[in-house]
Amino acid sequence: MAAKDIFKGIDQVDKILIRNGGENAIDKSFFYLSGVDGGLFEGSSIVVSRDRIKMFVYQLEEQTARASGKEVAVARSQAEMSELITKEIGKSSNVGVNMSSLTVNMFEVIKKILPNAKFVDVSKNIDNARMIKDPSEISKLREAARISSEIYEKSLDYLKEGIKETELAAYMVYQMMSNGASEPSFTTIVCFGENASEPHHSPNNRKLKKGDFVLTDYGAAFSRYCADTTRTALFGRATEKQKEIYDIVYKAQQGSMHMIRDGVNGKDVNHKSYEIIDATEYKGKLMHGVGHGIGLEVHDHPAFGNADFIIRKNMAVTVEPGIYIPGYGGVRIEDDVLVKEDGFELLTSAPPKELIEVN
Repeated sequence: MAAKDIFKGIDQVDKILIRNGGENAIDKSFFYLSGVDGGLFEGSSIVVSRDRIKMFVYQLEEQTARASGKEVAVARSQAEMSELITKEIGKSSNVGVNMSSLTVNMFEVIKKILPNAKFVDVSKNIDNARMIKDPSEISKLREAARISSEIYEKSLDYLKEGIKETELAAYMVYQMMSNGASEPSFTTIVCFGENASEPHHSPNNRKLKKGDFVLTDYGAAFSRYCADTTRTALFGRATEKQKEIYDIVYKAQQGSMHMIRDGVNGKDVNHKSYEIIDATEYKGKLMHGVGHGIGLEVHDHPAFGNADFIIRKNMAVTVEPGIYIPGYGGVRIEDDVLVKEDGFELLTSAPPKELIEVN
């Protein structure tokens, strides 16, 4: 049970309060604990004890909340919401809160609602619980990855000279939604030509022309769980240099990916891609961590970077090395994998070994 996982190692905490703010301050742990698939739940809360999860929502979210099967209390005003939460917390002296998701104003409101409580930051406990995915979460991640993988071929078929990056991005979102996604995991990245040298490029009116790299970084969300996939193709005939860059990135990705198993240090996985790329003339052209956790958020937790991080069975992570050359372009290949005891399960479809040329 998620609640029991969160309480591990914090015996002094009586209850945990998860609090949502406005649309830009929604705690994804609310959905981890409640299991609700839809709704926004602005201003809603959850009070968690070791054997109980109770949602506190406004009337406009009542139907969605009750469909989860969890215990639900409904408020008709902010004042009533405060009263309900105060009553539920009762005389609990030590209340856990997820400080990493609270704004200063939200925390001030909580302190006014519960003036006699001592607050304990349990954000690390929540993060640790969310890192390890249960069977239901894994099923949703598999479906998100399936949707993302299956729309790529249609996206390549859509390529034609003169289309804009924004047009391809819109088409990919349409395909994801048509194929079963509840929404895109994040704003779809499409890079043509020299724009592929920017890892987080925002699609613009750049038009596709022969000889361009076509880098797409996108992902479907299914029941709030995210996929994150990057593919690089070539529009027209690839040069030997373009093929070489793709081949190096592919080898780096495969080298890092095949190190993954329970108990491995993510720093070593990260180092492998750097080792392969930096042994070529493209040394220094990879400048980011080689992977991150995925789940309810696209960047759910750290995974592969310069800091020590031990990966564990049933974590879901990405593997995404790249080479970026300003003014020229770049290649990134990213896949989602589930960590297993003695290896990994590839969630997204395997990238092509050789650079795809779209003619």
